[in-house]
Amino acid sequence: MARAPKFLLKLKSNLSFPRFQPLSIRGFSSSAPIQSQLEHVGFIGLGNMGFHMANNLIDAGYKVVAHDINLNAMKKFSDRGVLTKQTPSEVAESSDVIITMLPSSSHVLHVYTGSNGLLQGGNHLRPWLFVDSSTVDPQTSRRLSARISECVLKEKKGYVDTPVMLDAPVSGGVLGAEAGTLTFMVGGLEEAYIAAKPLFLSMGKSTIYCGGTGNGSAAKICNNLAMAVSMLGVSEAFALGQSLGITASTLTKIFNCSSARCWSSDSYNPVPGVMEGVPSSRNYGGGFSSKLMAKDLQLAAASAQEVGLKCPFTSQAQEIYTELCKAGHEFRDFSCVFRHYYSGKDEI
Repeated sequence: MARAPKFLLKLKSNLSFPRFQPLSIRGFSSSAPIQSQLEHVGFIGLGNMGFHMANNLIDAGYKVVAHDINLNAMKKFSDRGVLTKQTPSEVAESSDVIITMLPSSSHVLHVYTGSNGLLQGGNHLRPWLFVDSSTVDPQTSRRLSARISECVLKEKKGYVDTPVMLDAPVSGGVLGAEAGTLTFMVGGLEEAYIAAKPLFLSMGKSTIYCGGTGNGSAAKICNNLAMAVSMLGVSEAFALGQSLGITASTLTKIFNCSSARCWSSDSYNPVPGVMEGVPSSRNYGGGFSSKLMAKDLQLAAASAQEVGLKCPFTSQAQEIYTELCKAGHEFRDFSCVFRHYYSGKDEI
């Protein structure tokens, strides 16, 4: 998505939204099945993750309306007979639920509050539920949720009093998005989370309710911080092992049956030639880019600073991934740190 205009970024810093308060959702009407309440889904953001998530919703029988600024991405859906729209506001006009999957906080703000954005219509909205699966800072999630809670529905629905927003970032990467095995970390009103579960389980295998608004975003930042530090530790150990004469395959066997076992060693190994079906086996193509990891680490560092917590690993990881991006590897999977930062060798 295009970078948000400067005035929107200024809006983000200047607006003082009230702290999110639980909204009132009446008991869901037995005469209106949950499926019908979620039937018309607008999906915005058809990148590496969103493309597969939207496809899984379509395969599950939802009536999806899609949008992305990448016309080629939209064409893949229109060729399949899926309705596409030119702007987020047009998507909102024909959707009961909106799902956004975007690269950063500025993109999310632009899609929601920019010209032709989801909230362009002022305080009268058709969608009753907004789900943001982007990885953003918790404050962005809380501000947008508070803004949406001030709106009213164009068409009164018996099961909801006001529009609701959930922050629902995911874990599982592109492979999980394609396979429909994502994990959703969800913050917001619990009743809305329960109602939206069928949507989540059409795109993933598990959902975890994290509490109030912004907590899903906070959980994702913490998850990606741990993932980054884990990948750095495993890559550093493999590179050291190679320098000491131990093959990465041997170390992988040791790690995976001992105390060093982790996702970075047994499911997403960074050493080319050790594991099939992961980015390291295809020259670090696809997967989760180093650029996005650097962005998420920046969010973690900013959040830590905001609460006054010392996070030295966060700072070091952010420096490493920033350096990796500056060296021209920003679009390679973040596991490329093994080769391009530690100068690790391929397994022969």
